[in-house]
Amino acid sequence: MIEPGLAVLILFTGFAVSCLSGLLGIGGGIVMAPALLYLPSAFGLASLDMRQVAGLTITQGLFACLSGGWRHDRYRCVNRRLVISMGSAITAAALAGSVISRWVANEVLMVVFAGLAAIAALMMWLPKSEEHEVEDPNACRFNIPLAISIATVIGFLGGLVGQGGSFILIPLMLHVLRLPTRVVIGSNLAIVFLASLAGFVGKAATGQVPLLPTVLLVLAAVPGAQIGSVLSHRANPRWLRTTLAVVIALAAAGMIADVVGRGQ
Repeated sequence: MIEPGLAVLILFTGFAVSCLSGLLGIGGGIVMAPALLYLPSAFGLASLDMRQVAGLTITQGLFACLSGGWRHDRYRCVNRRLVISMGSAITAAALAGSVISRWVANEVLMVVFAGLAAIAALMMWLPKSEEHEVEDPNACRFNIPLAISIATVIGFLGGLVGQGGSFILIPLMLHVLRLPTRVVIGSNLAIVFLASLAGFVGKAATGQVPLLPTVLLVLAAVPGAQIGSVLSHRANPRWLRTTLAVVIALAAAGMIADVVGRGQ
């Protein structure tokens, strides 16, 4: 059983974070994990342990990305070649990284990953030329080998340190692959869904996903991501990029603070 207050908190948090996922095209783990770790105790509720938080976080990301990605695809904002090429690469690389992480010092990898996050945050503030609405996202051209290389590196590092890396993929797709903002947001949700699926299956198969909280989270994540996706489609691309820049900067600051804290 789960106490009513904690159930309400999980529902509200899952809905709010999934709205953010659909709006900005991120998995939501950078917000969901700290929220589930610290909010219950702040409201005088029973705390969740890290294993439960990890299972719930990947569940939120999986179903928010599935729901939001489907909605963005309905709005014709998903490049399927991009999803297939980057999604398959990041999934395989993340799996390899998660296995190899057993023999690598996590502190060193966190420093590298935090540095990449800081670079990504700076990249989001770079000016981008004005965009026109894209009628066919699959007509957008990009360098496929470069896209696969980016996904492989980010997926491998993410697997090593237990991070999805979607908030780093977005600025790289915007400024390196030079894709339109709406296509990047929609496609990234589909890519992160593929990357999250393997992790979810692994955690569920080993009993790391608590059943009742997971059901509550799915009930909140699916409509939340739908609402966020609708708002994303109506928002100005420049506003979306600015909001993304703020969220990514906060994520980078959190990772750097974590690295500094571990070093003390």
